[in-house]
Amino acid sequence: MLQALIYFLICLAATTAGGISGVGGGVIIKPVLDAVSGMGVAAVSFLSGCTVLAMTATSMLRSRGGSVKVEKRRGTLLALGAAVGGILGKELFEIVRNSGGATVDIVQQIMMILLTAGVFIYTLRHEGVKTRNVQNAPACVMIGLTLGLVSAFLGIGGGPINLAVLSFCFSMDSKTAALNSLYIILFSQAASFLNTIVRGTVPEFDWLILIAMCAGGVIGGILGRSISARLTNKGVDRLFLVIMAVITAISCYNLYNCFA
Repeated sequence: MLQALIYFLICLAATTAGGISGVGGGVIIKPVLDAVSGMGVAAVSFLSGCTVLAMTATSMLRSRGGSVKVEKRRGTLLALGAAVGGILGKELFEIVRNSGGATVDIVQQIMMILLTAGVFIYTLRHEGVKTRNVQNAPACVMIGLTLGLVSAFLGIGGGPINLAVLSFCFSMDSKTAALNSLYIILFSQAASFLNTIVRGTVPEFDWLILIAMCAGGVIGGILGRSISARLTNKGVDRLFLVIMAVITAISCYNLYNCFA
């Protein structure tokens, strides 16, 4: 019971921050559970993905009456691409995991470090970067597919990557990018979850922990959207930078433990 409470609090904090900044929460939950849970990488990825799915569904329902909106055309094209990418990413995860040893954990941690560090640097310098405004439908789908593939493979929801790509490729401000990122994550994680169920590759896990984590995700989604409505774009950026710095540090620690 105490363990479930701890996981609930971790997911509540992670998804609240993720709902505000658009990272979804998986990018926090996954490395933290890797560091403290002792569970296998497949179980952590599955539980993290379920929590993020619950959180993003809640966030999208809460955002319907808000002033910031999902871009219906480009957002949906990105989300559909992300759904396909979510399935491909899960397939890639299974291929690497079945190769044996700690290979998948090492690959995930290295990718996390590179991606979060790169996004951190981009966010610091993005005001001086000339952004694009992609409108081409196939390009939107391919960008979404790439985001979904990476996020499903890492089991993180993909938020940090989404925000940087939405800013650079589509010239979205921080709050618009955050909401569209959650929309993309919703489709990607739903496709990844369904693929896991259909293929029968659901790992062993404690149901009480799953319920506790998803409950944290739902409440975090509600709190995150409420707080986000009160913040400026600069406030969202500051929170995002803090999250990236913390996750990069935790991922470095996890990578060290892979070789320890």
